[in-house]
Amino acid sequence: MSEPITVLLVEDDPLFRMGLALFLRNQPELQLMGEAEDGESALDLVGRLQPRLVLLDLSLPGIGGQRTLERLKREYPEVRVLVLTSREEANLVQAILQKGADGYCLKGISPEHLLTVIREVSAGNGWFDAKVLAQVRSALAPAPGASPGTVTEREKEVLRWIARGASNPEIGRQLHISSGTVRVHVHAILRKLGAVDRTQAVVLALEKGLIAPP
Repeated sequence: MSEPITVLLVEDDPLFRMGLALFLRNQPELQLMGEAEDGESALDLVGRLQPRLVLLDLSLPGIGGQRTLERLKREYPEVRVLVLTSREEANLVQAILQKGADGYCLKGISPEHLLTVIREVSAGNGWFDAKVLAQVRSALAPAPGASPGTVTEREKEVLRWIARGASNPEIGRQLHISSGTVRVHVHAILRKLGAVDRTQAVVLALEKGLIAPP
């Protein structure tokens, strides 16, 4: 049996935190290492406990959720951060993606679905709520008149770099966009091609003639 996914829960609402903590503790594949109600406590616990994944609310007292996310990704880049919030404002979503969130869920998500998302994010696969992705459509820059399933020119550029083995930060540097925006492009590419991962996306793109072999 594989090692459990170690999780730190950061949530300031005591009732919501209690219910979510109970659910997490009852999952054999997870290990809830601790709970925090503000960003300062979260950063301290991550430094001491080294969890694999932080489940982070954005509406936190103290330094707040955005600043906490920013510091987590800078000080502990190996730790996955899954945002779990009730907020979906377009400008907030853009900021969170640019600060490096590995996933973004809305609090209406079912417990079973949340467990699936935790697995995906822990494995290094970004996951973003459909409503959240709708907020960042402008970042995808589709060509005028393109259908929802059309792979855009920008997405083809991202695919070419994926085919070369580039990471999201490397792609961002090459295309002069943030790694958060790259993550959004990758998620859209997987969805449009029906791929389960980056490797399959490249194979399908090559088969469809969307990109040339690197």
